[in-house]
Amino acid sequence: MNTRFPFVDWFRNSSPYINAHRGRTFVILIEGEAMAQGRGEQLIQDLALLHTLGVRLVVVFGIRPQVNVALEAAGVTPVRYDGRWVANDAIMACVERVAAEQRLWLEARLSLGLPNTPLHGVELTAVSGNLVMAKPLGVREGVDFDHSGEVRRVRASAIQALLEQGSLVLLPPLGFSSTGEVFDLDASEVAQQAAVALKADKLILLGEADGLHDESGALQRQLTPSEAEPLRHHWQPGSELDRHLAAACRAARYGVARTHLLSWHDHDALLGELFTRDGIGTMITQHRYEQLRAAQLGDIAGLLELLEPLERRGMLVARSRERLEHEIDDYLVIDRDGMIIGCAALHAFAEAQMGELACVAVHADYRGGARGELLLAETERRARRLGLTSLFALTTHTTHWFFEHGFRLAELSELPTLKRDAYNHARKSKILLKPLG
Repeated sequence: MNTRFPFVDWFRNSSPYINAHRGRTFVILIEGEAMAQGRGEQLIQDLALLHTLGVRLVVVFGIRPQVNVALEAAGVTPVRYDGRWVANDAIMACVERVAAEQRLWLEARLSLGLPNTPLHGVELTAVSGNLVMAKPLGVREGVDFDHSGEVRRVRASAIQALLEQGSLVLLPPLGFSSTGEVFDLDASEVAQQAAVALKADKLILLGEADGLHDESGALQRQLTPSEAEPLRHHWQPGSELDRHLAAACRAARYGVARTHLLSWHDHDALLGELFTRDGIGTMITQHRYEQLRAAQLGDIAGLLELLEPLERRGMLVARSRERLEHEIDDYLVIDRDGMIIGCAALHAFAEAQMGELACVAVHADYRGGARGELLLAETERRARRLGLTSLFALTTHTTHWFFEHGFRLAELSELPTLKRDAYNHARKSKILLKPLG
């Protein structure tokens, strides 16, 4: 049933994610350009909302554009090499000052609790400190990087203690050495290392790009690290997207369940990615969140919900819960982040070496993505493993789909005896047959 208020439907659909995210640890990188372009206020409101929903937040902030402005004002021209600048004393003076200013600004905005503001009534404690240990990049290919460094260690236990106290942890792109030095760090490396050290549930990288696109320009919703890493050759080494993609892939390989590439230009990106099933940007994960698998008893409710509209339209024969439970081992499902969006069943007639392809269904919102073909291919593999030599199907609506996938019209006499005797003449279903080579 539609509502007069679209937000109400969105809120209902987001409730599983609200529950799933509670108590989880998210590391979120906000690049300095977002703050420089005035997006800080909105992002802080979104962070406060996540905090109130019980998400444990570690926020890494970039400062590159602000430092560039400070260097220009000071008449300092940085030397860049391989995407990093050589942080001499003059540059480090600007880096340290800007990092402190940005941290103070974030802490002030996160403390805002005035009436008529989204943060009204939210008591949020933001904490920073010497939580990232660093070491110098040193001399590389004859270039002395001076105060430019890399992460040596993230003090995970100290950060965990702060999160357990209900604090939001802020991490600037700075690191400290055991000798008391301060090093300029790459913010995306800080975020990646923090996510891995904390065994974070998510690493979210907010930059200029809205994600990764294929050659036709279509947004890639989900990739594995091995699929995503080859795309780095499209971008200049050291560019923001190159750095973000490298950080996302490394984090995924080292145990961070899901990493997300989002654009801070999109006001809905952060919440849209976290509280909708399909998300907004690109997710990189070792484990696909849409998977084809054998059905389980816990899938019965999802199967009933998927099949009911098709049964109501007469496209499928109605199946009771008891029947589904009895036949559950025959079913394959496509599970998309906990929602059953596709299914198919293989009922074997071993004495005739035939199998019935039954109950092929894909959710209306997810058609057109070759999911039916995926279900058919896996069903055929199952049938071959069982020693079956052909598949048959009965349909009243989708004859041409079966024709397109190698089936032909067949006679009732070609069906196994048990199926022939149970044929419903009132439905007048078309009989289709496909040999398995």
